[in-house]
Amino acid sequence: MAQLAGSAPSLRSQLLRRKATVDPADDGGPRLRRSLGTFQLAMIGVGCTVGTGIFFSLSTAVPKAGPAVVVSFLVACLTAGLAALCYAELASNMPVSGSTYSYAYASLGELVAMGIAACLTLEYGVSAAASAVGWSGYVNQLFVDLLGVNLPYWALHPPGVSDGASAGVVNIPAAVLVFLCAVLLVRGVSESMTVNTIMVIIKLSVLAFFGAVALTAFNSNNFADFAPMGSAGVVAGSASIFFTFVGIDAVSTAGEEVRDPKRTLPRAILLALGVVLFIYMLVAVAAVGTQPWTAFEGQEAGLAVILQNVTGQTWPGVLVAAGAVISIFSVVLVAMYGQTRILYAMGRDGMISKRFAKVSGTTRTPVFNTVVVSLLVALAAAFTPLDALADVTSIGTIVAFIVVAISIVVLRRRAGTAPSGFRVPGYPVTPVLTVVVCCYVLSGLGWVTWAVFGVWIVATLVYYLRWGRHGSVLN
Repeated sequence: MAQLAGSAPSLRSQLLRRKATVDPADDGGPRLRRSLGTFQLAMIGVGCTVGTGIFFSLSTAVPKAGPAVVVSFLVACLTAGLAALCYAELASNMPVSGSTYSYAYASLGELVAMGIAACLTLEYGVSAAASAVGWSGYVNQLFVDLLGVNLPYWALHPPGVSDGASAGVVNIPAAVLVFLCAVLLVRGVSESMTVNTIMVIIKLSVLAFFGAVALTAFNSNNFADFAPMGSAGVVAGSASIFFTFVGIDAVSTAGEEVRDPKRTLPRAILLALGVVLFIYMLVAVAAVGTQPWTAFEGQEAGLAVILQNVTGQTWPGVLVAAGAVISIFSVVLVAMYGQTRILYAMGRDGMISKRFAKVSGTTRTPVFNTVVVSLLVALAAAFTPLDALADVTSIGTIVAFIVVAISIVVLRRRAGTAPSGFRVPGYPVTPVLTVVVCCYVLSGLGWVTWAVFGVWIVATLVYYLRWGRHGSVLN
């Protein structure tokens, strides 16, 4: 029966309705400021990607893969590279805030968009918390090197973590880091990303220094037992570090704050990926070639320790620890930035409270949004172990990449022609291959991660069916 004029839309039509992604609606209120260029935007991607994954996560990835962790990094980079090409096409042709959420809303409908919003919350919010957790280990290493003082174990670790003699209570440095990032984000995006760019340049210099020094002690025998856990170990290693590639998605969240987005966005995404690939492979090969792979497990501030062992001096380790403190600061800053822009887009669409889309007339930033995100991330960072956070973030990132690839195919079939902006090369092989490789990486995640992810998705969809779909601006 035909729907009567003025009657409520059917459930099916609500679930499948799509929102056109156009330049932000002119509602007369304050809007986000377009102030970012290609270099600053690329530094957002590098800043959010190069950090915890290379400074800290080697201690979790190497025990899973052995020396074959270098292949794990290569597989992760290849997967992210395929997804980056898909992101470049969508970001170029739909330069709006919201990233994958907005792309899914335009191509796959409101229900899928809400589901991907749940993935993005894991991708950004949990990534920020995971990075903040990793930060505390290097802060402590810096205190030891400079002052000869170890921070109390209880103040560096969450409940449930113990070294046998002491038990964790709260990760105070992690919570402090989140607070500092919140202050920067509230002040303004231009100021925040200028600080991020400076920090990214510093950390790339420090990592290049680490690679140059560590390679002087390179021992090929460390690669003799190359893949002790076989291909399963390689996939598990890739899955555990994949959460760091949230930076590729982070570039596209800035769509409404970029000058000349059709050109700037794809260039920045591909530039960021190139820098990340080079740095990751350099550091992974140098680190594993310097010490036996069995020494990585449980090794906090691992890169700093490696340099101290290689040189027999403390100053190189101090330099790396300081670089890591700065590096991970930028990761948390950009991850929180990405999370606030996702929620900004959702608030504007009516999927959550419109207060999340309210922009300060002075700083042109979503202040309420930033405060809420900061509180939640600080709580997660202070009271949750890194391993649990990292794997949950990885699954959110990989699912987001899959949705981006599928969106490319759906939008092209619907339009019947290629887009006017950047076009993904090798279409349709590239997006299909992206989905296949992402599914391969997903197979390396444990059942606990899948269970947490499933509960989170179900809870999000229950919220959408009960409240979100009624508040949608398309309703």
